[in-house]
Amino acid sequence: MAPSISVIVSTYNRPDALSAVLAGFAAQSGVEPSQWEVVVADDGSDARTADVVAAFKPQLGERLSHVWHEDKGFRLAEIRNKAARGAKNEYLVFLDGDCVPQRDFIACHQGLAESGWVVAGNRVLLAERFTRDYLAGRCKPVARWGRWTWLRLRAGKCVNNGLGWLRLALPAWRKKRRDDWKLLRGCNIGVWKSDYLAVDGFDAAFSGWGYEDSDFAVRLIRHGAGIKNGRFAVPVLHLWHKENDRSFEGENWKRFEASLHGSHVRAQEGLSGAGTENSN
Repeated sequence: MAPSISVIVSTYNRPDALSAVLAGFAAQSGVEPSQWEVVVADDGSDARTADVVAAFKPQLGERLSHVWHEDKGFRLAEIRNKAARGAKNEYLVFLDGDCVPQRDFIACHQGLAESGWVVAGNRVLLAERFTRDYLAGRCKPVARWGRWTWLRLRAGKCVNNGLGWLRLALPAWRKKRRDDWKLLRGCNIGVWKSDYLAVDGFDAAFSGWGYEDSDFAVRLIRHGAGIKNGRFAVPVLHLWHKENDRSFEGENWKRFEASLHGSHVRAQEGLSGAGTENSN
């Protein structure tokens, strides 16, 4: 039986992108509304993000909620944990707030969900100019793209991959790199809530950009979960943006190296230590 899904969408002061993401969820097909919810994990945005959430309430209703904490710098791991704590469903999908889902996104994640496995989804990169056009509504939403649209956009260098429409089963291939932590990117992850709880979620000791997703993957593998490749099943559209501040990258890499060569399964500053969230 397909699991019910809670999608945790992380965001920070990018209301135009979040609006495109929530529009993608409003257009989902092939799955019952009762089978999923979206929790916006807000890392301290201003009121514009709350306004976007409120604007989609008429379409998504009780399936849409908003968890916020004060802006004290880049605290992605912490806000994801806070959002996950209140998630209602048995399977969690983590999605960045600049990654637009296709209309079969939830249904395909349901199809890939399997006990003992974590799904490493992938992304299709959008060019800068095309991202501006997409967010401005000057082109049709991804829910209306067919294979010829994908191929035309690839030929025009609007996207870096023209096969975002392709869906392949590939059950054996998906499991060939079960211990490869490099497959897992925080922008698109499917994980059983029981496994998430077992490793105590993301590690908030990673402050600023970088490697909290890699650490998460390593600890899940250590816990006994395999990494399942989600390519040709659950690609998302990654909207162009300027490169994030990477001033903490060196420090976070050292922390990750210590984790990689360590033996711990549970996060040092994980879900069990997440503070009380503000939500609506």
